[in-house]
Amino acid sequence: MIINNDVKDKLSVSNLNVGYSGKDVLVNIEFSVSKGKLIGIIGPNGAGKSTLIKAVLKLVRPSSGIVAFDGDSMEDIKKTTAYVKQRVDNDLSFPIQVKDVVMLGVFPEIGLFRYPSKVHKKKVMDALQEVEMAGFAKTQIGELSGGQLQRVFLARVLAQDANIIFLDEPFAGIDADSEQKIMKILRKLRDAGKTIIMVYHDLNNVADYFDEIIILNKEVIAYGDTKTVFTKENIARAYTGSFINAFDEGGLT
Repeated sequence: MIINNDVKDKLSVSNLNVGYSGKDVLVNIEFSVSKGKLIGIIGPNGAGKSTLIKAVLKLVRPSSGIVAFDGDSMEDIKKTTAYVKQRVDNDLSFPIQVKDVVMLGVFPEIGLFRYPSKVHKKKVMDALQEVEMAGFAKTQIGELSGGQLQRVFLARVLAQDANIIFLDEPFAGIDADSEQKIMKILRKLRDAGKTIIMVYHDLNNVADYFDEIIILNKEVIAYGDTKTVFTKENIARAYTGSFINAFDEGGLT
């Protein structure tokens, strides 16, 4: 289903509203971000960052809004859309091996009730090799560190061959070395033409990590090219004064 030819080569969100128990969580969200970019969603705690991703993906029901990517509705491209949720939202006690987690990425291609072929199994191992986790193929996911787990989820994305990838706080609870390894993978995906949209919290790395950003606090404060949008004025509109004063000591212009 074609929504509008004007949104080709972009993720376009218009008039998106979400509320819970009579309270507004997201208000009149409007933005468009470019295809083939690394895009950060930043904002204070409670700003609605995770809810924005879930509303775009229809994992929560918005009260209104239109979302389209490359001219198509999100429903039309769900097979090539990947979502990596927060680590705390995953049941790590479930007895499943790393290779089987990654195999979930090929199910949109093969169907839930068909056995994976040798080609699909190779695809899984190739994806694990790409993220340097092939040696953990038969490891239970509950035995992995936070950084290892996130790389396994990225391997699942690779196996799916997703064109648009949403990540919700992928660096929460992981070490700096793992974060850099994951960023290397994400940049490679971006350079291959994938669109990556990530909820992120550390403002110190925003300028280095993202091509474009969305600054959010229940409503869109600003969005666009990071060099243009990531300013002291825009951050001050989204965050409290005490936070800005502390962060500004690190050199925000």
